[in-house]
Amino acid sequence: MDVKIGAIDTCKPPHNDVGCLPTTNAVTIHTPNVPFTSPESTLGRHIARRLVQVGVTDIFGVPGDFNLTLLDHLIAEHGLNFVGCCNELNAGYAADGYARARGVGACVVTFTVGGLSVLNAIAGAYSENLPLICIVGGPNSNDYGTNRVLHHTIGLPDFSQELRCFQTITCYQAVVNNLEDAHEMIDTAISTSLKESKPVYISISCNLPGIPHPTFSREPVPFCISPRLSNQMGLEAAVEAAAEFLNKAVKPVIVGGPKMRVAKARDAFVELANASGYAVAVMPSAKGMVPEHHPHFIGTYWGAVSTAFCAEIVESADAYLFAGPIFNDYSSVGYSLLLKKEKAIIVQPDRVTIANGPAFGCVLMKDFLVALAKRLKHNPTAHENYRRIYVPEGHPVKCEPKEALRVNILFEHIQRMLSGDTAVIAETGDSWFNCQKLKLPKGCGYEFQMQYGSIGWSVGATVGYAQAAQEKRVLAFIGDGSFQVTAQDISTMLQCGQRTIIFLINNGGYTIEVEIHDGPYNVIKNWNYTGLVDAIHNGQGKCWTTKVRCEEELVEAIETATEAKKDCLCFIEVIVHKDDTSKELLEWGSRVSAANSRPPNPQ
Repeated sequence: MDVKIGAIDTCKPPHNDVGCLPTTNAVTIHTPNVPFTSPESTLGRHIARRLVQVGVTDIFGVPGDFNLTLLDHLIAEHGLNFVGCCNELNAGYAADGYARARGVGACVVTFTVGGLSVLNAIAGAYSENLPLICIVGGPNSNDYGTNRVLHHTIGLPDFSQELRCFQTITCYQAVVNNLEDAHEMIDTAISTSLKESKPVYISISCNLPGIPHPTFSREPVPFCISPRLSNQMGLEAAVEAAAEFLNKAVKPVIVGGPKMRVAKARDAFVELANASGYAVAVMPSAKGMVPEHHPHFIGTYWGAVSTAFCAEIVESADAYLFAGPIFNDYSSVGYSLLLKKEKAIIVQPDRVTIANGPAFGCVLMKDFLVALAKRLKHNPTAHENYRRIYVPEGHPVKCEPKEALRVNILFEHIQRMLSGDTAVIAETGDSWFNCQKLKLPKGCGYEFQMQYGSIGWSVGATVGYAQAAQEKRVLAFIGDGSFQVTAQDISTMLQCGQRTIIFLINNGGYTIEVEIHDGPYNVIKNWNYTGLVDAIHNGQGKCWTTKVRCEEELVEAIETATEAKKDCLCFIEVIVHKDDTSKELLEWGSRVSAANSRPPNPQ
């Protein structure tokens, strides 16, 4: 049956599946019709209503002269809150973080200077398969098709530069410069974002949001998004072939990948794990998508930098099923995974490929995993092997009194902070590797941006995630180099009253780059980070900062942040040695460096 966009409560995604729409009967919104003569029968109100209907209660942005009238209508909508950010890039990152927690995010910026500034964040959301609605206030509708030159442009009468830039990083673009088809274009854009789980671009001429028009005179009829369906014959054939392949294996395993999010297949994956008894691992970019308290969970499979004993079990298996994998140079550790195609079943959101044999299209991952669970023999052999070889991890060497703090000691204390009421945001860098080793308790959120890997992403993403998931306390782990890119939006966290704990890891440079290819450019100017945050705080809002250099200071800081300052934004600057990195980063960096430095193939 078709799925209709209904009230926000019915659209809130279960288990944070991005872009999730109600799976029960559609709910029609019962609100009084708005007379055409009413000032509320406008394009601006329609956009605001649609955002609230799909689950957006906060929209991030930066005001500019082309979007001011639109902003008036957005902030007038009951249930929609405008969160002003310090720049458009961070507004886009905030919408990205919001979409991860809520299921869909939105940002609003001004024409070209704002639009081109937010591009990097939109590209990241595209790479991570996040539904994000990017709204841009555009030129006056009368200026289209003229030879006029406008401000905020590159000085040419062609206004399409911004649109052309967005075409490659969004799945749909709508340029609304007349009211006749505005209703259809906006609804198509929003529904396409949800359906494709990708960003969309909507440009609204600055003179249109406040003009009443007959197409907005009634409460919009809920539009329908036809659910994707598996080809039933293809599904049955794929399940039969996969079951035969796996049932004859001696020690099969299953590995969850990041595309389980867009496929909305996380519950189905767990159902398969329960039924099969197989050892269960996750790819690094899927951490947090599979419950780590599952009895057969064996850790993160990341080739040479996997968690202890996980790679040995996965790579020695005689069959492995990967659900939604992305095998790029980072996730494959410089293309060094010891996997064999003839042993693998690769399940993508709408396609199943079995070893070197058949591939089945138009088969949805969720349907396939649920059906396969019913056909597999229970086989816990791989997990039993894991339990036989597993040796509990040791603890780092204890620090001497007032000894300089080490990163492994830091994360030993972080582990104790985690609960179902927390969420972890890991910035690009060594935090990737240290946070991968954290064991997530039930309900603990986890997000990072592995495919795009844009440094600075975490500051804005933390703003958005914390705004969307206010019941959780976010723990953000950010390197000093990354923080310098996007530090301003500490201001937005304060303005929103967020109570995030930021661990700023100050090691004097771009450590992840050092381990790939070192050079003097990887050393950065040291800032007084706590002093900067104090200056941004400026006595407005709740904020507490401290520097820690040893374990004793760290313990005291964590105690303060989680007790006396539990309702504050807490900023803990952790000062560590420039060469204090995880062993995983050392290994990963050398392999990625080797992949980057391959000579050209002979002509």
